[in-house]
Amino acid sequence: MKKRSAKSLISTSAMLLVLSAFGMGAGANSAPKDAESLAQLKGDFNFQSGKETTVIVEMDEPSIAEAKSKGVSQSKGNLKNERAAVKSDVLEKISGAEIHKEYDTVFSGFSLELSEKDVPALLSVEGVKAVYPNVTYTASVVDETTPVSQDNLKAEMFDSAPFIGSDEAWAEGFTGEGITVAVIDTGVDYTHPDLAHAFGDYKGYDFVDNDEDPQETPAGDPRGESTLHGSHVAGTVAANGGIKGVAPDATLLAYRVLGPGGSGSTENVVAGIERAVQDGADIMNLSLGNSLNAPDWATSIALDWAMEEGVVAVTSNGNSGPNNWTVGSPGTSREAISVGATQLPYNVFTASVDTAGDVEYPSAKVMGFPSDEAILGLDGQELEFVYVGLGGPADFEGKDLEGKIALIQRGNYPFVEKSDNAKAAGAVGAIIFNNVEGEQPDIPGISLPTIKMSNADGQKMLAELEAGNNTVTFSTAFDREVGESMAGFSSRGPVVDTWMIKPDVSAPGVNIVSTIPTHNPEQPYGYAALQGTSMAAPHVAGAAALVLQANPDWSVDDVKAALMNTAAEVIDPTTGEPYAHNSQGAGSIRVADAIATDILVGDGSHSFGKFVKSNGKQVERNHFEVKNLSDKRVDYSFDVDFGENNNAIKVNASGNTKVNANSSKKINLNVQVDASKLEAGYYEGSITVSNGEQTVDVPTILFVGEPDYPRVTSMGVYQDGDAFTIEGYFPGGAETVELFVYTSNEAGAPVAYLGDIAIVEDVEAGFQSFAWDGKVNGVKLEAGKYYNVYAYATLKDKTDLAGVNFQVQ
Repeated sequence: MKKRSAKSLISTSAMLLVLSAFGMGAGANSAPKDAESLAQLKGDFNFQSGKETTVIVEMDEPSIAEAKSKGVSQSKGNLKNERAAVKSDVLEKISGAEIHKEYDTVFSGFSLELSEKDVPALLSVEGVKAVYPNVTYTASVVDETTPVSQDNLKAEMFDSAPFIGSDEAWAEGFTGEGITVAVIDTGVDYTHPDLAHAFGDYKGYDFVDNDEDPQETPAGDPRGESTLHGSHVAGTVAANGGIKGVAPDATLLAYRVLGPGGSGSTENVVAGIERAVQDGADIMNLSLGNSLNAPDWATSIALDWAMEEGVVAVTSNGNSGPNNWTVGSPGTSREAISVGATQLPYNVFTASVDTAGDVEYPSAKVMGFPSDEAILGLDGQELEFVYVGLGGPADFEGKDLEGKIALIQRGNYPFVEKSDNAKAAGAVGAIIFNNVEGEQPDIPGISLPTIKMSNADGQKMLAELEAGNNTVTFSTAFDREVGESMAGFSSRGPVVDTWMIKPDVSAPGVNIVSTIPTHNPEQPYGYAALQGTSMAAPHVAGAAALVLQANPDWSVDDVKAALMNTAAEVIDPTTGEPYAHNSQGAGSIRVADAIATDILVGDGSHSFGKFVKSNGKQVERNHFEVKNLSDKRVDYSFDVDFGENNNAIKVNASGNTKVNANSSKKINLNVQVDASKLEAGYYEGSITVSNGEQTVDVPTILFVGEPDYPRVTSMGVYQDGDAFTIEGYFPGGAETVELFVYTSNEAGAPVAYLGDIAIVEDVEAGFQSFAWDGKVNGVKLEAGKYYNVYAYATLKDKTDLAGVNFQVQ
C-alpha cells in the first residue's frame, strides 16, 4: 500500500479527539472530580453507542495485598464497605448499570455492565481510580491438535521434562510433593487417570458456570466448542501415569475462567487469580493472553499483587512472534514470570523414494518417525506398497499390509491416526501424499517412519501402482542436528512503558505431548501434542514447584531469580549467535541448576530504560540485589558488557561488594550513556556477577532515543446510525495520525484507495477515539459495502500503519 503525502488530507476540524481530557484518578477523600481529576481510562470504548459492555472498575481504596505491601491497615470488611459506597454512587449516577464480580484480595474493585455511552460518567465517581476494558483472553495454541496413541507415548513423551533437568531433581527427591499449583485455564479433566492423583475433594472453582466443578467444556455444549487446553497444561505440570509431568507429585487446583471454545474475559481471569490466592496456592499458571502490550491492565495488576502475596505467578508470553513488541497481557506483568517457547533439539534426516518405473518424486521428505533407528531402518529397503485411501480403519479391511508400506492420501483423519491404523494392520512405514497443493506439516513422534510428498507425486505413485509397479525403494540419511531453538511463533518483548525484557525465561513449547479429555464416552482419556507458549509456561510452573519443595523458605522473587539466573543461553542455529534478550529472556530453564544455585541476582534481567539526551553524556542510577546463599562471606565481581558499544555505555558498580553468608545486599549501579557516539535504537548487554566459582549473566537492555515500538496497533470502527467512531491504540501517542479509507472485499483485502478522512495532531497515548460522519470527499459510504479504515501514526520520526475492515450498515 502506498504512503501518501499528508498534503492531500482534509482539515483536522472534521475530527474530534474524544479521550484527550481524561487524566489520572483522584484520591478517595478529594473534592468532587473535575475534568483533570477523572479516573484513568484504559480501553476501547465507543461513547456514542448505547451498546452494553462490561468494564473492570479499580477503586482508590487499596486491595488486601497492596495495603499489606505499603504497611497500611486493611480488612475485607472495610473494603466491602468502601466498595458498597462506590457501587451505590455508580448505580445512582448510571441508570441500568449492573454489578457482576467483586474483588478485594489482589485487586480492589468490581466488574460492571453498563452502556458504553455511560463510561465517561463512571470516571467522575468518587473512589474510582481506573476503568479497564473487559478484554477477551484466549487459550490459543499454534496449529492443530495432534492426537497421540498410548503406544507412542514413550517415543515422544516426556523428552521435555528430562531436558530441563526434572529427572535430576526427581533423583534428589524433589517431585513437587506438598506444593499446590493453580491451573487458571479452560478447566481440567480431573478424572483423567494421569491427573486424578493430584486433586483432592476440593477441585477448584468454575467462574464460567459459577460452581465448584471446574471441568472442561464438554462436547455438545450449546454455547460453543469443547475444550482440552487446561487438561493439557495440568498434565505438563503434574501428570503421573502414561506420561510424567515436571512435578508429578504436586497438588493441583483448577480454575475455569475460559469457557466454550477456550475464550474468556478479564472479569473471570481476575476472579480466578483472586480465588487461587485465597485458596492457598503456592504457584499459579496462566497459559492465556491477548495482544495488548501494556503493563497496567487489570489482569497484570492482579498478578503483580499475587506475587506480592507470595504466590509464584507464571504466564505465557504469547504466540504472535517473531517480531519485537508482540508480547501481550498478562505476559507484560512487571512481577510474574513470563515464558517464551523453545523447540527441543532434533535430528534432521533426508529421504528420497524410487519406484520401478522411470519416475521421480522430488517432493519426498521425512514427515515424522518414532525414533532415529526407525527412519534409518528404511534406508536401502525395497518394499511393496499398498494404497489404502484416506487411511481410516475401513480402508485397511481385506488388504494385506504385513511388512509393507501404506500409501495414504491426506484428509478426514489426523496424520497420527492414519499412522496408527497402518501400524495396527502390520505396515512398517507410510507415505502420505497431500490432497491439495502445498507441503504438509511435520509430525514428530508419529508411530511409523513416514514420508510426505505432494499431491502431484502421490498421483504418480498411484499411476505406478496401476501399471503394476508396486515396490518402493527408500534412501534415508542423517543430515544434521539442530540444537534447542526459539519457536518462531513465540512472542517477543520489550514491554511498552516499562521497557522490560520479556519473556523472563523460555521452556519447551513445540509438539508437547500431554493429557487431554477426548470427549468420547467409549475412550474418554487421551493424549495429544500441542504447541504454543501455553505449553512452555507449565514447564516453568512445574519447575517452580520443584524449586520450592527443595527451598521451602525461598520467596517468590528467589524462585524467579533462581530460574532466570541458571537458565541456559539459546543459540540461533541459523546464525550461530545467541537469540536476542527479547526473544529468549534469560534463556531456557534448567531446574536442577536452579535448585542448587549459591547466588541469587534479582530481578534476573534489567532494563536501564530510555536515554533521550541527544548531546553529551546522560547518567542514571540503578540498583539490583545480590543474595549470598553460601555459608561464607563472598566478595562478588561485576562486569557489564555492551560489546562494541562499551566506549559509549559505561556501567559501574559502586560501594562494597562483599556479602555476608546467607545475606543479601543492594548493589548500586551508575549508568553513563554518551548519545553522541550512538545511533538511536535498542542496545543489549549483560551484567556478569561472579563469586569465583559460579557465574550469573543478567541480560540487560537500554534505549537511546524513543524506542521503536509500533506507533499504532489495534483499530476499530463502530457505527451508530449515521455517526461513526474510529478507535485505535497508540502505545506512546502520536504527533500526527493520518486517517484514510480503501474499498475492500468481504475478506478484508484492500481493493482501491477511496479518499482521506483527516489528520489529527498531538494524539495522546493509549486508546483514542475519533468521531466521523462516514463521508469521504463529501460522499457517504455506501451501505452494505465493505471498507478498510487505516491510520498512519507518526512519533519521533517513526511511522506505522494499522487498519480495520468493516461493513457499513
